[in-house]
Amino acid sequence: MNTIKNKIKTLAKSYHQEVIAIRRHLHQYPELSFHEVETGKYIAKILKEFGIPHEHGIAENGVVGLIKGKKPNNKTIALRGDFDALPITERNEIDYKSKNEGVMHACGHDVHTSSLLGVAKILNQIKEEFEGTIKLIFQPGEEQLPGGASIMIKEGVLENPKPSLIFGQHVHPPLEVGKVGFKPGLFMSSNDGLYLTIKGKGGHGALPQDCVDPIPIMAQMITALQQIVSRKANPTIPTVLTFGNINTIGGATNIIPNEIRMEGTFRTMNEKWRGEAHQLMLNLATKIAESMGGSCEFKIVKGVPFLWNDELATLNAKQNAISYLGAENVVDLPIRMTSEDFAFYSQKMPAVFYRLGTGNIEKGITASVHTNTFNIDEDALEVSIGLMAWLAVCELNKNLNTTY
Repeated sequence: MNTIKNKIKTLAKSYHQEVIAIRRHLHQYPELSFHEVETGKYIAKILKEFGIPHEHGIAENGVVGLIKGKKPNNKTIALRGDFDALPITERNEIDYKSKNEGVMHACGHDVHTSSLLGVAKILNQIKEEFEGTIKLIFQPGEEQLPGGASIMIKEGVLENPKPSLIFGQHVHPPLEVGKVGFKPGLFMSSNDGLYLTIKGKGGHGALPQDCVDPIPIMAQMITALQQIVSRKANPTIPTVLTFGNINTIGGATNIIPNEIRMEGTFRTMNEKWRGEAHQLMLNLATKIAESMGGSCEFKIVKGVPFLWNDELATLNAKQNAISYLGAENVVDLPIRMTSEDFAFYSQKMPAVFYRLGTGNIEKGITASVHTNTFNIDEDALEVSIGLMAWLAVCELNKNLNTTY
């Protein structure tokens, strides 16, 4: 086994600079969710250069490639990388700074995609040394509902051939470069968008008796909705309710507005409770508004489900990561209330989603994802392409009695 492991490490080192160049190109030309036209073309072009058969146009801009090893019908596994960017104006002063004003790869999807392309090049180079087929899923639209994963699944990405397991990775700035983290079982939460319009009757701020003030209705509503989490949720089920945006329509210091709009997020890790909580929120908000003389339009946009890492497959992947990186570089991660549309895959089939360390305090690379100064230590790319290639080979060859 050490022979193939060393070969993968050698190839990862050899292709490192090429993957950095790919990542920097992607970083310079980011595109928003479901508008990644040029990114999809670029991925297809690279796969063609690598000699990897692929299909372009799934979920409009998605790309799917196949690498067939020996006995390709034995088993198929999938590897996924997403490639959409965020509506953020980059503030990094780097040579490869975003050239698309107001758009930035602030969540590391440029890393995920360049890594998967590097993995593809390694696996294509050693395809005579594993049995089965690798399906490469380059996915658009992770950051925006309904999620590119859900669309690709509807369009058949998990069929013909049907994978038995899927791997994905995500950058993690709090984790030092060179390290990776795993969490079997429940890992990341569901994510639903909450959109409320509270309607009253506006008027002069000095004459509240002639108005129906939506502001106290909003205040009561926020307090009551938070009590659904603190008083109705089973304490064993992680649950978060946050309102992040509130706007009055036409209010001022001496003007009571006609309406208020609120936006928030509801997150949990249990589908039964998720549905119950939706109904509780709708009923409570409506009754509070009506009891105070107003009304409430409440729209819940159901987003991604919770992400479940197959326990056995994740523990196996963790052990394989230890064999590749050393025990000191593989850590256990806690549950996270952030969400990821990789969860759609995890609801359909065994899945392993792990975190790639990209931070470096000494180099000042500490900014969080979704910020305008996010960046990575690019040494992480050598780790990412080698490790994912190794995990794929270990999974395909795990039942063989041969020595590598």
